Amino acid sequence: MWKYTGVKECNEFLLSLNLFNCKDKNKYIKTIYSIANNVEENYKIYKIKKNNGKYRTIYEPNPLLKSIQRKILINILNEKSISKYAKAYHRSISLLDNAKPHINKKIVLKLDIKNFFENISFLDVYNYCFPIEYFPKSVGMLLTYLCTYDNHLTQGSPTSAYISNLVMKDFDKEIGTWCDHNMISYTRYSDDMTFSGDFNPSKVITMARKQLYKLGLELNNSKIHIINKNSSQIITGIVVNEKAQVSIKYRKEIRKEIYYINKFGLHSHLKRCNINIKPKKYLEKLYGKIIYVLQIDNNNKEFLKYKEIIKKIEV
Repeated sequence: MWKYTGVKECNEFLLSLNLFNCKDKNKYIKTIYSIANNVEENYKIYKIKKNNGKYRTIYEPNPLLKSIQRKILINILNEKSISKYAKAYHRSISLLDNAKPHINKKIVLKLDIKNFFENISFLDVYNYCFPIEYFPKSVGMLLTYLCTYDNHLTQGSPTSAYISNLVMKDFDKEIGTWCDHNMISYTRYSDDMTFSGDFNPSKVITMARKQLYKLGLELNNSKIHIINKNSSQIITGIVVNEKAQVSIKYRKEIRKEIYYINKFGLHSHLKRCNINIKPKKYLEKLYGKIIYVLQIDNNNKEFLKYKEIIKKIEV
C-alpha cells in the first residue's frame, strides 16, 4: 500500500495525525522529527521507592512529548482493540473486573512478568502498534521512536500502558483460550497474571513460561504465589475468597476513624491523633476510601452508613 510513498506523502500523513497544535506546517514537521531523533533528551528520569524497599525507575517525558504521546494514544492506539483478558489501562475496565472471574475458587495462582515494560522492545512496539499495513514505514518508525526510550517502553509515558496491552494481545488470546478449554479463569492486569479454578499450578506455570518466551519475556520467579481457599486470596487489593471485597485491614482502618470521629468529634480526633491535615481535606480522603469499599461491595450496609455520616459532618 505504501510502496510508492515519498517524503511529501509521509509528511502529509504526519500532519493529518495532528500530534500537537502548530499552524506552521514546516515547523510542525521539523519539531516532530527533532524530538524523535533526540527522544532521550526529552525525558526526566528519577526513582521512586516501592513498598518492598526497592526502587522503580520513572521516565517522565517533557510537556511537549507527553502531549504528543497523549495524542498518539487518543487518536491512534485507543482505536485498536485489546484482549478480553486484559483488565488494566482501559477506561471501561476497573480493578473489580480483574477480580470478579476469580471469586470463590479453589486455587488462585498469581504470576508476575519480570521487568515488563523494559522488555517490550522498539520492534515489538513497531510491529504491534504501527505496522506497515497501516502506516508508511518511516511514519511507523517515527511514531515508535516517540513512544519508546533506548529501545524499550517506559514507565511514565502515557502511551506505554496501552501499548503493552496491544503487544500482549496474541499472548492473552493463546493463554486465555487454553485456560478456557481447561476450565481455568485467566486475567492479566499489566504484568500481573491471575489464574483460578481447580487445576495443577505447575502446568499453568509451564504454559505461561512457554508463551512469554515467544515474546522475549520471562516470569519473575520470586513472585509466583499459589493461594488455596483456606488463605486470603487477594487480587489487585481485592479479597475474592467468597465475594469481592477490600481487605479486612483496610475496612478496619476506616471503621476506627469513624469511631473516633463519632466519639471525640472531627477536630478533636485530628488533634488527638496528631493528623496534620485540614479537616475538609481529611474528610474528602476518608470519603474516597469509603466510596472505594462501596465500589467493590456496593451493598455493604455498614459502609453505606459511614458514607451518610461523612456527608452530614460540618467542617
